[in-house]
Amino acid sequence: MTEQHRFGNNPITCHAWNADKTHVALSPNNNEVHIYQRNGADWKQVDTLNQHDLRVMGIDWAPKTNRIVTSSADRNAYVWSQDKDGKWKPTLVLLRINRAATCVKWSPEENKFAAGSGARLISICYFEKENDWWVSKHIKKPIRSTITCLDWHPNNCLLAAGSSDFKVRIFSSYIKDIEDVPKATQWGAKMPLGQLMTEFVNQNAPVGWVHDVSFSPDGNKICWVSHDSSINVADATKGNGVYRLRTEFLPFLSCTWVTNNSIVAAGHSCIPVLYTLDKDGQMNFLAKLDTSAKKESGGLSAMKMFHSLDKQARIEISDTNLDSIHQNQITCLRIYEGTKEKATKISSSGADGLLVIWNLNASSLSLENLKI
Repeated sequence: MTEQHRFGNNPITCHAWNADKTHVALSPNNNEVHIYQRNGADWKQVDTLNQHDLRVMGIDWAPKTNRIVTSSADRNAYVWSQDKDGKWKPTLVLLRINRAATCVKWSPEENKFAAGSGARLISICYFEKENDWWVSKHIKKPIRSTITCLDWHPNNCLLAAGSSDFKVRIFSSYIKDIEDVPKATQWGAKMPLGQLMTEFVNQNAPVGWVHDVSFSPDGNKICWVSHDSSINVADATKGNGVYRLRTEFLPFLSCTWVTNNSIVAAGHSCIPVLYTLDKDGQMNFLAKLDTSAKKESGGLSAMKMFHSLDKQARIEISDTNLDSIHQNQITCLRIYEGTKEKATKISSSGADGLLVIWNLNASSLSLENLKI
């Protein structure tokens, strides 16, 4: 049901797949990005991207153009293109920021990308053919804190941004030099660059900064997870009404839509969790994707185990494994097979150095069997 792949013992900060999922790019929590090629059940490291000076914070791999964009705490971004020999060549993108670049994501048409930062702004970057370089334009107002996450609307223009001031905002990132005037959406009609379309605040105490944000496949809904262990959905077709669910889990760090009415979220609890929206727009817990459990050790109860340790004057406890495949927080979720409209597999990477591929079509988790 699941595939487990280990890439050393270092935490995996983030990962991204190429179009046919034969290669994966991941950052082992340092200034490098490692490219691995899959060969059956094995992985071979084929390249190392090491132009950054500080820890890599974001990676995104464009499936159509086969370009990788990376952002780092060194305040820079690089666009990597593959040459005929298969080696990756970097192009520096000046983001014009004075704090770390915290996240980065290609637009659906892959003609521009957005980079969030601790400089309280978003850089919208696109390639200018006349001068043969990447140009960045800034979205500043009314941002007053670090941008922690980004996601693009399917129309290639609207951009959702979560930040550490407990807010989610939707901006227009329309660049008139490279694209046609966008059509009106449920979020609004006028879309000059930097236009604030709408803003959502995590109301009622306690509140938490936003960890991840995701547009639904049809672009009419937006989901975000925050540090108060909540998962939230706003629907533009219902007057931007927000449904907030406080969960029993530790805070989620990543989320993604897997159908137009279902969401997978994961984070500090080390397990991916599936939620669904009903006809009234309310969110309901559906299932844990990770159904593993510890094996009984000779039938010993916890009391007997501690009693045995006390008799032997030992202070360590050997059995420290969690009841999950991931043994540390899940830092990143990606769709592995399918799209947001209907994903059949997703991948998760964590601070334990594991990358796990989860099958959503397993008999116990099938979205069709669950009538989502």
